[in-house]
Amino acid sequence: MASRKGSKVASLACKYQLRRGKKPDVEGSVGVEKSIKEEPSEFISVKQEPVDEFKVETTKESRSKKRKSVQVKVEDEDIKTSPKVAKTVGKIEDASSDGWFPPNWEKVLDNIRTMRKEVAAPVDSMGCDMCHDKTTSPKIQRYQILVSLMLSSQTKDQVTFAAMGRLREHGLTPENMVATSDDVLRNLLHPVGFYKRKTEYIKRASQILLDKYEGDIPDSIEKLCELPGVGPKMAHICMNSSWNIVSGIGVDTHVHRISQRLGWIPPEKLAENKKTRSPGKEVRKEKKDYQRLTPEDVRVALESWLPKNLWSEVNHLLVGFGQTICKPTGPSCKSCLNFSICPSAKLKW
Repeated sequence: MASRKGSKVASLACKYQLRRGKKPDVEGSVGVEKSIKEEPSEFISVKQEPVDEFKVETTKESRSKKRKSVQVKVEDEDIKTSPKVAKTVGKIEDASSDGWFPPNWEKVLDNIRTMRKEVAAPVDSMGCDMCHDKTTSPKIQRYQILVSLMLSSQTKDQVTFAAMGRLREHGLTPENMVATSDDVLRNLLHPVGFYKRKTEYIKRASQILLDKYEGDIPDSIEKLCELPGVGPKMAHICMNSSWNIVSGIGVDTHVHRISQRLGWIPPEKLAENKKTRSPGKEVRKEKKDYQRLTPEDVRVALESWLPKNLWSEVNHLLVGFGQTICKPTGPSCKSCLNFSICPSAKLKW
């Protein structure tokens, strides 16, 4: 014990001399070495050799652990950014290639669902899927759904529903439409928008259905769009309502307007349609932007990010929302549940 205390005192003395800039006493330092060497072998092995080995081993382990942690981090980032993985996770099953989604879109959609439940819209009781005779054969029902869609263009649901009632009483089958004179058919359709032109479309389309499809309607978008008076919007809705096939989103005037008000169009799509214009009021700019995007532009834009399991409901949902809350002029923004998160809520319509 005495030798140990002596070595500690000598060691402290050497440190003190070094701090003061003096040379340490050589004899004292030698004495310290001697005293250390005279210590039991147990203490020497613990303080010198084992400590060095331990340091080397921990350094290797720490390096290997560090490499592993970096690898895991990279894998996590790949999962977040990979579009292939995004397609298989939860609701985001049809993510766009660049992974863009509108801010708060799920919250906005849930709020619209809530508002739609509280207020009945004309489309709920007089929409195109409510105009056909449900007691007749499936083939005739599909035909009547197609006719109601042809009448719905530029026409309110109430007017379309009333005209479909008159047609059903007259006998709404392909054979009877071909046999009906133009004058009689015009009277049955009036006051549907463009009723004279639609009279021609219905008669020609009915004849094609009889000649090529045995009175039934086609079961593909391409063949439906070949019929006179049938465009992509009608074709997509018809595929869903008649054949229960989700082929795309039907974009009518309400879907066209609301999608842009909510900021649901990807920025690159807006940039493609951006044109140089003179400065003006913000409201006028917004309305001009709406007019420049075609319904097909909006459809492609929505389908680029909206999960496919929502395509079948979004048309009906937004049409009713546009009829009751988000109207073309004078929308009820302050009573809308999306007022605080809608990018167009502060605009004057």
